[in-house]
Amino acid sequence: MKTTIQLNNESLNCDLSQPIDISLAIQHQDGVGAWYIDQPQIKHVEVDGYVGNVKLGGSTNFNNVHFNPHSHGTHTECIGHITPEFYSVNDALKTTFFKAQLFTISPQQQGDDLVITASMFDDLQDDVTAVTIRTLPNSLDKKEKNYSNSNPPYLEEAAALRFRESGINHILIDLPSVDKEKDNGALRAHKAFWNYDGEQRLQATITELIYVPDHVKDGLYLLDLQVAPIENDAAPSRPILYQLL
Repeated sequence: MKTTIQLNNESLNCDLSQPIDISLAIQHQDGVGAWYIDQPQIKHVEVDGYVGNVKLGGSTNFNNVHFNPHSHGTHTECIGHITPEFYSVNDALKTTFFKAQLFTISPQQQGDDLVITASMFDDLQDDVTAVTIRTLPNSLDKKEKNYSNSNPPYLEEAAALRFRESGINHILIDLPSVDKEKDNGALRAHKAFWNYDGEQRLQATITELIYVPDHVKDGLYLLDLQVAPIENDAAPSRPILYQLL
């Protein structure tokens, strides 16, 4: 189903019947995790004789879901993640469609760290507003990896600054954070991208813990950034890519 979408005075052609889902779902006791907390809990309700499980005799399945959006599954966050003031990711996205560029990156060894540097994005195009980053190696283990205490790769401050200065409003990455796991709260990439110490970018978002399959080629895409309507600094999200024709 070929469709033409008008986006920022540009006509983009894509096939909406061929979505590429790059999200990781929140799962009960399984799936990706980070930040030293337990896995999500999805459990049926039992109250006043009612059992919210059809297999156990209930009339419906009726579950409570306990999770942390930053730790469990793909999530999108706004500047409210690092500010004393409350900002909701539910207010950050006024539209959901963006022109995105997908990069496959091999992080660079720097001491004990693996770092994603600004020079790795020399091919960044001028007319995109979102960047999607797939890191190597890209094994299926990413879908269920526990990143706690693993010092995963991260984005150097200069790369985040380059994105900001290039007009990138949305970063999507297959890691638990754009910053180093243990940096004593410096959060340099977050702060550079959101311009924390200047005119703060309330419309900009960071999406973490995505997964881009190997068969998806680097290049330009239409991104549909779908975020759960929760009034919080972060919420589960389901980014979808569509290959531009």
